[in-house]
Amino acid sequence: MKRSKLLVSSGLIAIASAIWHLLCILGGPSWFVFARAPLVIINSAHQGTVLAPIATTVVASLMCCCALYAFSAVGTIRKLPLIKPALITIALLCILRGIIAIPRFITPSGIDTWQIIASSTWLYVGICFTLGVYLQK
Repeated sequence: MKRSKLLVSSGLIAIASAIWHLLCILGGPSWFVFARAPLVIINSAHQGTVLAPIATTVVASLMCCCALYAFSAVGTIRKLPLIKPALITIALLCILRGIIAIPRFITPSGIDTWQIIASSTWLYVGICFTLGVYLQK
């Protein structure tokens, strides 16, 4: 039961994040800036080139894959192939995303609350995937 709640919450966060990324495409350059997108993506959004929407769609697709594996692991959808290696990989990537941004928490202009929230969220998701693998039947 705990495994289900942890993985379902992680899947829902991944879906919400995917939607947020796709909304950045509609919101335009200011949304990419707010989301702390890489400068090359922000420049693409300003210039109206295809890099920003394509890269954002790829990232959103990967987040949807994370959600699918979370829901598959708890039995909400059919079993996907390579479930255990996928869950481990997702867990490691999310934990890495959670800790890699720690040096960017404090910027010359002060504390970056957005970075703290995003990093904490992905660290939580990574921990949930890790526990989901550990508690796997």
